[in-house]
Amino acid sequence: MTYEDVLQSIHTLGNFGKPMVLDRVVSLLHALGDPQNDLRVFHIAGTNGKGSTSTMLAKVFEEAGYRTGLTISPFVVDFRERIQINGEFISKEDLVAFFEQVQSTGIWVTEFELITALAFLYFREKRCDVVVAETGLGGRLDATNVLARPEAAVITKIGFDHADLLGNTITQITAEKCGIIKPGCRVITACGQRPEALAVIRKAAPDVIEPDLSALKIKSCTLTENEFLYRGREYRLSLCGKHQIENALTVIETVQNSDFDIPYETVKKALANTVFPARAEIVCKAPLCVLDGAHNPDGAEALAAVMQPYHGRITALIGMMRDKDYPAVLKTTLPHCRSAVAVTVESMKERSLTARDLQAAASPYCPCAAADDLTSAIESAVKMANGDPVFVFGSLYLASSIRDRLYEFYKKF
Repeated sequence: MTYEDVLQSIHTLGNFGKPMVLDRVVSLLHALGDPQNDLRVFHIAGTNGKGSTSTMLAKVFEEAGYRTGLTISPFVVDFRERIQINGEFISKEDLVAFFEQVQSTGIWVTEFELITALAFLYFREKRCDVVVAETGLGGRLDATNVLARPEAAVITKIGFDHADLLGNTITQITAEKCGIIKPGCRVITACGQRPEALAVIRKAAPDVIEPDLSALKIKSCTLTENEFLYRGREYRLSLCGKHQIENALTVIETVQNSDFDIPYETVKKALANTVFPARAEIVCKAPLCVLDGAHNPDGAEALAAVMQPYHGRITALIGMMRDKDYPAVLKTTLPHCRSAVAVTVESMKERSLTARDLQAAASPYCPCAAADDLTSAIESAVKMANGDPVFVFGSLYLASSIRDRLYEFYKKF
């Protein structure tokens, strides 16, 4: 099989056509020799901050000299981004070879279940010292939740998302996320959890570890500079936004409460060097263009804080999924904007709001145009901005589709 053949085969599996159960992936992994049982895994669940927290944590172990596996979802740059070792995407050749090995079991599963099994097999065969695994959806019935006893269960910020599958209340959603907590494993939670979420986490793990916000002093927090003191020690982040400082605190506490003896200087260097696409990513500084994957209410709140210094000057380029709480996202972000351009996310056409429907939803907050495609959307937004900032957001699927085009377009500046 070619790499393209494998991608086509994987994508035909889908994710939402079968009920959420663990039986399928358990059977598949057992047929592969249960590779997950041979790995030291840090398991990450939550609504927002999972990807950033996972990537920062993996960077710490990599910087400390450990061969570090990382599996995240979804991808932005390349499908192979979902399976990495020390920041290097799985090669096309390895993806083909490991897919064929998984396929040879004759056990067919969903796309995410297959990727999870393939990743654990790959990490075992490549002799990873440690693995950071991000859940795909929820926790209790997520395919990654085949780990008998992870090194730690990390719960990032809990908010509203996937209510149709996880529950309509924060309590219900948190209970699903806490399904990754196993007897005897350390549990770390992000700071600033909603009280009802924290109550559920504390019930599942009485000894839960939380960052100490009283020990935090933020020195600077801008799009280009994130510096803070925590417990008297200085840190700097490449990722911007106050929410990323909070994610970094979760990483620091996870490392300090692990069995890995990693010096402060290593953690400091890793946090300063972590990069992650579509998380308040600066595509161009002058004129300013920022790409972000914000697609739910809490993500929108974090993005709005980043937008605040540019209030009233921003042109938004937006594309969103109709099964998300897009009214809440628009209500939170667009009041900061002078104008907007809406576009259909063609790569997810069956789920995407049409440009016209999104235009109608956005227009109460600021004048909004509708674009026919991504290229014309970029051109329209930049023209409307007239040198002022452009913020591109609404979906990680939009970010994935538009990122390369943005960088190509802004080369001229």
